[in-house]
Amino acid sequence: MNHQEMNLNIRLDPNTEMWDSIIPEIYREMDGWLGFGTEETKGRINLPHWFSFDEKEKHICASVEAGGIHFSGLMEDEEWENWKKKIKKIATENFGFSIGEIELGEG
Repeated sequence: MNHQEMNLNIRLDPNTEMWDSIIPEIYREMDGWLGFGTEETKGRINLPHWFSFDEKEKHICASVEAGGIHFSGLMEDEEWENWKKKIKKIATENFGFSIGEIELGEG
């Protein structure tokens, strides 16, 4: 397994509908969804997680940064590429505009 990262062009917006309904719905549609971190997840309170809360196991977590939503995790390259394609597709459908990786000039 390898360390993986990406930043999607979904920027912090005060629009509460986006953060209260659209983003959580996108997260729930993704493979491996576990939920948002709690006190038991060692400082990862309210951060979304997929597959595991343990950073030593296959996992993905996300955080909102100034430039967009940052995803990082540990998983096999092929599975990561498929997961990325799926979240971009689902997010694009939900937002109605192209969602992509900032570093790749997508979106």
